[in-house]
Amino acid sequence: MNVRKMKGPYEIIRIDPWLEPFSGEIDLRMNRFLEKRRQLVQDAASLGDFANGHLYFGIHRTENGWAVREWLPGADAAYLTGDFNGWSHDSHPMTKKDNGVWEILLDGRDALKHGQFLKLWVEKDGNGFERAPAYATRMKSDPSSHVLCCQVWDPEPFRWTDAEFRKRKPEAPLIYEAHIGMATKEERIGTYREFAEQVLPRIQRLGYNTIQLMAIQEHPYYGSFGYQVTNFFAASSWYGEPEGLKYLINRAHEMGIRVLLDVVHSHACPNVGEGLQYQDGTDGQYFLEGDAGRHPAWGTRLFNYARPEVLHFLLSNLKFWMDEYHFDGFRFDGVTSMIYHDHGLGTAFTDYSMYFNLNTDLDAINYLQLANELIHEVNPCATAVAEDMSGMPGMCLPIEQGGIGFDYRLAMGEPDYWIKLLKEVRDEDWNMSALWHEMTTRRPQEKVIGYCESHDQALVGDKTILFRMADAEMYTGMEKSYHSMTMDRAVELHKMIRLLTLSSGGNGYLNFMGNEFGHPEWIDFPREGNGWSYKYCRRQWQLVDNPDLKFEWLNSFDEAMIRLAKEQGVLNDPWAENLWIDEERKILAFSRGQLIFLFDFHPGYSEQNFFLPCRTTGEGEYRVILSTDEPRFGGQGLISHDYVYRTEQDPERGCGFRIYVPARTAMVLKKI
Repeated sequence: MNVRKMKGPYEIIRIDPWLEPFSGEIDLRMNRFLEKRRQLVQDAASLGDFANGHLYFGIHRTENGWAVREWLPGADAAYLTGDFNGWSHDSHPMTKKDNGVWEILLDGRDALKHGQFLKLWVEKDGNGFERAPAYATRMKSDPSSHVLCCQVWDPEPFRWTDAEFRKRKPEAPLIYEAHIGMATKEERIGTYREFAEQVLPRIQRLGYNTIQLMAIQEHPYYGSFGYQVTNFFAASSWYGEPEGLKYLINRAHEMGIRVLLDVVHSHACPNVGEGLQYQDGTDGQYFLEGDAGRHPAWGTRLFNYARPEVLHFLLSNLKFWMDEYHFDGFRFDGVTSMIYHDHGLGTAFTDYSMYFNLNTDLDAINYLQLANELIHEVNPCATAVAEDMSGMPGMCLPIEQGGIGFDYRLAMGEPDYWIKLLKEVRDEDWNMSALWHEMTTRRPQEKVIGYCESHDQALVGDKTILFRMADAEMYTGMEKSYHSMTMDRAVELHKMIRLLTLSSGGNGYLNFMGNEFGHPEWIDFPREGNGWSYKYCRRQWQLVDNPDLKFEWLNSFDEAMIRLAKEQGVLNDPWAENLWIDEERKILAFSRGQLIFLFDFHPGYSEQNFFLPCRTTGEGEYRVILSTDEPRFGGQGLISHDYVYRTEQDPERGCGFRIYVPARTAMVLKKI
């Protein structure tokens, strides 16, 4: 990035002329970004050279022993304590250096040993307290005290075999969102290695090219779904040792699958002692002070993105996960919460002025710009995805164009729209124009990841799409021999909703683990209210493996749909082109790339002689290459895959052909 040439007016204004009245605000955020970047980089060759805090702070081998360093600007004294010195609070004092850095050098390579437990003893205003090192790369409960401690971790170097894979330019992402712990069918917590051996082959067979791993950064409460992080550099000990995660990622790369980290830089767990809360005895070391530093809905701590040392910590964290674990990028959690002072709570983003006012947190936006520059500097093939529901202009435009630099934004309105339809609107009253608008309306030249349900829709208090449609019959009606209006509708719409979302809803696609086959029930993490049970915190793979159950139909359709998207390059074409909308008959037809997609959402009406326009793909002969009505997917087989449709000229509709469209089906056609 040539920052010296960055100067307004920026390209974002030309891309979206409605932003012209806010050009001053865009210039302001860009000028502040450039100034912050200059402040951080200074004598470093690049942002990547600046973001090396993990190579200095924390616990490191030296030529003669060990070095332990910690940034504790408010501390009066600091000591190293652990089982190596009988947990003495004063035998190993640390020396205060410049800029609030404390250091201790231990002579002899055996002064510390692999597996030993450590903490810091910090003194402030006459009080002493234990703290975990902020840059700890391994956390585990000390068996003697059951307290979460830093563990000295110094194994043999891991042998990676993915050098060539990491140089590949990424394809349009087909993302399989996954949680390691709940990926086993047993009522317990699964491991990294079990996921690599048992779940990765399933993902590979389905055809997904990207995995998004949740809950990887260390979090002491399993039920937080990984969103209350205490130790940002430590791979969660819930699922095994760090080498297990490296094995998983390396194995995924061998299978041609990229791996994204669901990174949480929007807030931090408020726990004291094992996280960053009051690390040096002060309220504002890493976080904003007072009420501004506490999330009103989540009860968590909020980072001070204006402080250079905090930016150093967070940027180094991103580089660490890419260098140490070979992650191929990130999904940033809670971006909306970061970039607005009110965290987007209750705000309706109805006009552009909502994005450019005193509610906008420029420090957070500048951090995200720095993060995206760093990510793509460390790995030009990396992918960065923003979880932003506000639709902030420029979120997914390059920084030099005046954007924030993400590659994709999650299309969070799509699952909300599907839920609203299924909950509130009769099938025969669905508005096809409104549905088309929801699936295809997005900011110009900004890419989104489409999805109809993620982990959010699978949690207790919500319902997955299949569970919402089938309800109680899901427990009694999933045998293939069973038919009812409720179950047949649920199976057919499950397939149609997914195909429409993938083919029109974005430039990538996301699915949460198990939802592809309609996993029953919700996710309920073990807690006091359910007797600390894991019954609803697992994936029942035996259901989809049972050839007598309808889960197999849904899984087979998902595999066929994903493979069609890859083989036909559906997502390579940026836009779907509308061909026909029939509100009365609930028919929706569009093209994307060289394919035509035809949907009949009507619950009972089949169109016998529908004229399908094909002005975007042209004259010729067409054949169906995929349909939701195939018997292998639980359909009736009413749609022929052998029949050849030949175009003709209609005086009113132009080029097209006539085709039979059964009720509540979808099909994909391709020119021969």
